[in-house]
Amino acid sequence: MAGEKRDFDTAAATWDENPRRVKTANDVAQAILATVPLDPAMDVLDFGCGTGLLTLALQPYVHAVTAVDNSRGMLEVLDKKVQKQGFCNIRTQPVDLEKGDTLTGQFDLVTSSMTFHHIKDVGLLLEKIYNVTKPGGTIAIADLDSDEGKFHDSNEGIFHFGFDRHMMKKYFEAAGFVAVRNRTAAIVQKTRPDGKIQTFTVFLMTGIKGE
Repeated sequence: MAGEKRDFDTAAATWDENPRRVKTANDVAQAILATVPLDPAMDVLDFGCGTGLLTLALQPYVHAVTAVDNSRGMLEVLDKKVQKQGFCNIRTQPVDLEKGDTLTGQFDLVTSSMTFHHIKDVGLLLEKIYNVTKPGGTIAIADLDSDEGKFHDSNEGIFHFGFDRHMMKKYFEAAGFVAVRNRTAAIVQKTRPDGKIQTFTVFLMTGIKGE
């Protein structure tokens, strides 16, 4: 299903110029705020943070955010934002699981937005996330509902054409998460080359690691 990995380092410089992408991240952030009770003592891991659109939206409500991505170009863009705006509670960290890097630390909340369709083995990633989630902590993953490969202009680096929510729930539960819930987090409209509008939905799925 997937071609070679997309060059996110090159895409990073203009990533935020796409208003649809920015709106989707904001919608996901609002869905998380409406679903997960955040508090100023929470430590958060944002997996596949990109340029930090979700990271920056969540940071005012929590103690600290560790933003990880396998693209150093994306992290450089986020680092510049953090430096410019003077945030002291955001730490960036390059992590490439395919190259043997590991997730470290313990977090009250692990988030990820529009990243899982780039992950070949979703079940394995969820196990790794489970291991860095504190007992009683929450996972909140946003991604596309099944889209038949029509969402992206190019399916380079795409391993999943969206996800069936029922199957994603099974992945969560197999990793050990309980109280798994989902909601629609964002509605994305894209204009096809023939001028027709296509509508896609982004779900937010949450689960809790037992005490």
